[in-house]
Amino acid sequence: MKLLTFAASNSRQSINKHIATYVASLATGADIDVLDINDFEMPLYSIDRETETGIPTLAQDFLNRIAQADAVIISFAEHNGSYTAAYKNLFDWASRIEPKVYQNKPMLLLATSPGPGGASSVLATAVNSAPYFNGDVKASLSIPSFYDNFDLGIGKITNSDINTALINVVNNLTNNK
Repeated sequence: MKLLTFAASNSRQSINKHIATYVASLATGADIDVLDINDFEMPLYSIDRETETGIPTLAQDFLNRIAQADAVIISFAEHNGSYTAAYKNLFDWASRIEPKVYQNKPMLLLATSPGPGGASSVLATAVNSAPYFNGDVKASLSIPSFYDNFDLGIGKITNSDINTALINVVNNLTNNK
């Protein structure tokens, strides 16, 4: 199984990238492709820009990475209760090529934050909107209080209840693709 994983964040120290990468590692035997959305930085989307210069090839490259995967794991950072501008821009450009951005891929959607809310607002938005873009959401999980539940030194979840929940959602993703 080829598993595409990424954080919907452009922070180089993204806690969501730590979560996405860790969770993908729980998929025994999977070929893991860790995508960094910084590699897909494009001008801010506007219809005027699209009309004048066309769609950047990076948008197609992003879609190609999704197409090559058997399943997708995304961990969403929350900016003011919503998607990060970097992810939303990448998604908007890609959707101009293929409105069904997620290409019917089985998905595991995650979110974390330093606080107890675990970025649950953006996760709810992602879970509710993914089916409109042909995402087959198999499971979702919000991970609260990242720094209390994840050890950056060893790159693992330290809370056994959360870790068990993550193992279960990864198994649901990989066994039901």
